Amino acid sequence: MSDTTIRSNSDVVLIGAGIMSATLGVILKELQPDITIQIFERLDNAAAESSDAWNNAGTGHSAFCELNYTPQKEDGSIDPKKAISIAESFEVSRQFWAYLVEQNKVASPEQFIKSIPHMSFVWGDKNVDFLKKRFEVLQANPLFQEMAFSTDYNQIKDWMPLVMEDRKVDDKIAATTMEIGTDVNFGELTRNMFAYLSGLEGVSIHFGHEVRKIKKRESGKWRLKITDLATGERKRVYTNFVFIGAGGGSLPLLNKANVPEGDGYGGFPVSGQWLKCTNPEVIAKHEAKVYGKASVGAPPMSVPHIDSRMINGKKELLFGPFAGFSTRFLKNGKYSDLPLSLKPSNVMPMLIAGYKNIPLTKYLIEQVRQSPQDRIKALREYVPSARSKDWKLERAGQRVQVIKKHEKEGGVLEFGTEMITTADGSLSVLLGASPGASTAVSIMVELVAKCFKDKIDTPEWQEKLKLMIPSYGQKLNENPELLKEVRSNTAKVLKIK
Repeated sequence: MSDTTIRSNSDVVLIGAGIMSATLGVILKELQPDITIQIFERLDNAAAESSDAWNNAGTGHSAFCELNYTPQKEDGSIDPKKAISIAESFEVSRQFWAYLVEQNKVASPEQFIKSIPHMSFVWGDKNVDFLKKRFEVLQANPLFQEMAFSTDYNQIKDWMPLVMEDRKVDDKIAATTMEIGTDVNFGELTRNMFAYLSGLEGVSIHFGHEVRKIKKRESGKWRLKITDLATGERKRVYTNFVFIGAGGGSLPLLNKANVPEGDGYGGFPVSGQWLKCTNPEVIAKHEAKVYGKASVGAPPMSVPHIDSRMINGKKELLFGPFAGFSTRFLKNGKYSDLPLSLKPSNVMPMLIAGYKNIPLTKYLIEQVRQSPQDRIKALREYVPSARSKDWKLERAGQRVQVIKKHEKEGGVLEFGTEMITTADGSLSVLLGASPGASTAVSIMVELVAKCFKDKIDTPEWQEKLKLMIPSYGQKLNENPELLKEVRSNTAKVLKIK
């Protein structure tokens, strides 16, 4: 351990080198070029955890095919609010990415985004009825106007030939498709943005650095104690604003910050695995993201899908993910992560949430106990012709589902993304999982509005925001003409449909 402690100052500190920190860093430097930013990442490179291509779905989540974003109410009706919100957010992301490409701030779009149809597929009377209702509700909205629905065997076979191989003609099935879906390599996009940031004056990125302590000083500044894991060198960094975007590692850091806004928050870790196809002939037969219905109690990251992907320039085919349980909060985390996260303020909410989510516990136990034959059986529900020799198991990412204190219910389990910001706006933490990466731009713009209140409404910042996001301040689902214009422009720049 070094006896010397290095001290430095910056306007902003970003913890975690994933898609969230990259997006926030770029937005802040675009809005205020002279702002100084330091980024600290525990691992040796960017996007090595949740943002890595093998650790997430790679779907440009826009609610085109993800059935869990349109819950069915007790009266049988479909609630489209979350789907509309996510679709809006993804359009914002497309605009921001197109801006970065147009301004030559990131490399060619082919490296991180490509067009691929987004489809939903179900079977059985009840599920077919659900999908038809979902289609009717969503297609009435401009964001989903291009969606198509079918119960016709031959039509669905044309959409997803691999899924229909060896399937009976008289099966009760239904499917929807959106041709303007996307496959996004968030790891590649993240590394592109950090490559751009690293070349800007006032930005420094530190890999292999672990934040050990976070404390608010009487001066109003935050003091971070950081260790260089390679040399043992200790650093103290003082800053006006801290963003914690460390995936599953965010909750322990929130606890270290010891802010009242963090009281009552806990986390439930869920691990994942994929079945990866190893047969090139099978891989070539599928060109879509086909999502089904999740099992009862399953977390959103476990919605089953047969997924065509481009990873490191190679076409891949995955099925899953299969959920599991680990006390680690990160894929590269420690088994002590969950026990050490327990605090007097969050134990009761976690126990109550656990009691109220017994189906989730049951589901995870069943997933952990699955044999290779069980996983192939699950795969064959989507690909009846699947042969076990063509598929192998791969470890996917680790997610932490948010548990928080609730006045009436005591504790609730949240399946989305949760942003916690201190009253003075000097610290913000992002917790949770899906649809995270796809909606990163909207989340970070919201964060900027909360944490930089003295600047967000200035003419300079407003003008820049509208340059980066042409629809800024407007609702695309309420403005079909603007939506059409925005989609056309971003499609052209990003070279997608």
